[in-house]
Amino acid sequence: MTSTADVSLDVFDQLSKGDAAPAWLTDLVVQAWGFTAHEVEVTLITVSENATFLVRVDGEPYAVTRVARPGYMAGTDAFESEVAWVAALSADGVVPVPQALPTLNGTYTATTGPWTCVSYKFVPGQILEDVSEPVPHYREIGRMTARLHEHTMGWQEPRGFTRHSWQIADMIGPAARWGRWEGAGQDDRLLRRAQEAALAVIADAPRGPGAWGLIHADLRPSNIMVDDGGLTVIDFDDCGYSWYLYDFAAALSFIEHVPEAPEMASEWVEGYSEIRPLTRGDLETGCALSMIRRLQMFGWTTTHRSDALPPELWDAQGSGTTEVAERYLRSATWLLE
Repeated sequence: MTSTADVSLDVFDQLSKGDAAPAWLTDLVVQAWGFTAHEVEVTLITVSENATFLVRVDGEPYAVTRVARPGYMAGTDAFESEVAWVAALSADGVVPVPQALPTLNGTYTATTGPWTCVSYKFVPGQILEDVSEPVPHYREIGRMTARLHEHTMGWQEPRGFTRHSWQIADMIGPAARWGRWEGAGQDDRLLRRAQEAALAVIADAPRGPGAWGLIHADLRPSNIMVDDGGLTVIDFDDCGYSWYLYDFAAALSFIEHVPEAPEMASEWVEGYSEIRPLTRGDLETGCALSMIRRLQMFGWTTTHRSDALPPELWDAQGSGTTEVAERYLRSATWLLE
C-alpha cells in the first residue's frame, strides 16, 4: 500500500499504457468493488488530470477506475456529486453515459491514504480522438452538449452537491489550475495580446441562468466514445460551473490549429443551435473562450506527461498556439472561418 507521503501522480511515472497497476491499487480495486472471487487485471490507460486504469475481470473488460490526483478535488463529496449528475443524465435519458459502480459499502469512492478512486462500467468502442474522420460527429456533439445544458438548467441538485468552478483565474494566470503558458517557448507578447483581446470579450459575457451553469468542461475527442450505437460521453472528472459556451471551447481542445477545426466548430454550432439557438454575440464569446482554452491547455502541457496526447498533437502545441493567436487577432470569430 502506498504511503500517505505519496501525494503526486509521479508514482505512476514508470508506467506506460498497458502496464500493470501497482499492487496496492489492484488490491484496493479488488477489495472495494468486491472482486475477490475473480481473476482481476488492472492496467494503465493514461495519466492526465488523474490516472485511469482498465479493470479486466476474468479476462473481460469490466470497468475503468480513475485514481484522482491528490488535492485535485476538495473531498469525497465532489466525487459523489459527479456520480450523482452522471446518474441523473442516464436516468433522464439526456445523453449516453457510463454507469458508475458502487463499492461494497454503498458509496462510489474508495480511498487509501491520499488516493481516491471511482469506477465506471467499461464502455465499448473507440475514443473519438482515434477516429480517422471525426468531423461527421461534431454536429451530434453539439446537440448532446445542448441537451446537457438544458438538463442542468432544470435539474434540482441533490443536497450536499458540490463541484468546483471554472473561472478565468482557474484557466490562466498565477492560480491557473493546470499550469501557466507564459515562458513555455512561444512569443509571449503575441500570446498576451490575444489573451487580452479575448478577455475583453469575455468581460461582457453574461452569467445569468441561461449562460452559466454546471457543464462537462472537457468534452473533447478523448472523452467521447464511438461505436455502432452512437456516441457516449465519458470522463466527467472536470465537470463544474462555468459559461455554457466553455463546452464549445473544450470541444476543440488541442486541435484548434488543424485544417478541419473550422468545419468541426461550425458543425458543433449547427447541432447545438438546433436545441439552443446562438447569437452572433454568443459565437464571439465562444471563440474568445476557445482562445483562452488554447492558452490554458498550452499551460497544461507544462505540467503533464507528453503521452497524455497523441505525439503529433503534443508536438504541435507550441506552433499551433501561435497560429491560433494570430488568427484570433485577425477575427473575433476565427474558429468558424
